[in-house]
Amino acid sequence: MALLLPVALVACHKEEQAVANAAQGAVAAEHKAQAAATEIDRQRAELARIPLPTKSLYVDVHEPSAWANPFLSVDADTLNLRITLADANPSTVGQGTMLRPEAARRQEIQLRPGDLAEALIALPPGAWRYGRVIAVAESPLASRKDRPKVRRNVEATIQRLNDLGIVVEEWPTR
Repeated sequence: MALLLPVALVACHKEEQAVANAAQGAVAAEHKAQAAATEIDRQRAELARIPLPTKSLYVDVHEPSAWANPFLSVDADTLNLRITLADANPSTVGQGTMLRPEAARRQEIQLRPGDLAEALIALPPGAWRYGRVIAVAESPLASRKDRPKVRRNVEATIQRLNDLGIVVEEWPTR
């Protein structure tokens, strides 16, 4: 009986430590969740400076090369963001000619999925001609064996964009 008492005390003490560790883990998880929610709210507020989309401006656009807003091509591990900056010259003289080609204002950026929100926040307002809408498509260059992973990345990207308050126009794979 004398040996049983110390064993019981040690067992109770270990149980108390396990409960205390679980409580500390729950508090840390709650703080982390609050920080993530605050970050999403900050990103949403930054993107709110871009007006809501006007569907009549892009409803007839059926070619990726004609899309004037940001365009995301989703691959197995990366995102390719294509943007076309607004023409700084307000005159229509020479627009689209050799002197002012649209291709000179087009840029492609390769991103990690975690950097998407900050990349979109950094875009100038002139890159959002249709409003807060972005086109998303699976990368046509992805290998056949990577297609399931690419599809999961497309769905995760669309969910992230929706969380940020951005309208998604999904394009079919060609």
